[in-house]
Amino acid sequence: MSTIIAGPRAAVLARGFRVVAIAEACSWIGLLIGMAFKYLVVFDDVGVRVFGPIHGALFVAYVVVALVTARVFRWSAVTTILALAASIPPAATIWFERRAVRRGELGGELGEERTGTSRA
Repeated sequence: MSTIIAGPRAAVLARGFRVVAIAEACSWIGLLIGMAFKYLVVFDDVGVRVFGPIHGALFVAYVVVALVTARVFRWSAVTTILALAASIPPAATIWFERRAVRRGELGGELGEERTGTSRA
């Protein structure tokens, strides 16, 4: 797979994408829990006040990192749109990150790190 940057810099970007994708999914789940508490349990919006801004910031960070990653790893338009669409349903960013690793769309570094094997 051809990238604009190579080697350790591409690996750092791929790891950064993974971190932001997981953080965005966790913040989404936290916001949903906060909303459940707000409307079903204690009728207090403290969970939404805490997780709302966190999720908002991580959502924006995910979109920016996804666009940068798409450019660097030269994703197709379909893959890029799928990455951006994954930011909407709860926890779908984790699914997309796993898919990108399986397909080699984040370079070989992440796949080799996790399995201990080289992808040729």
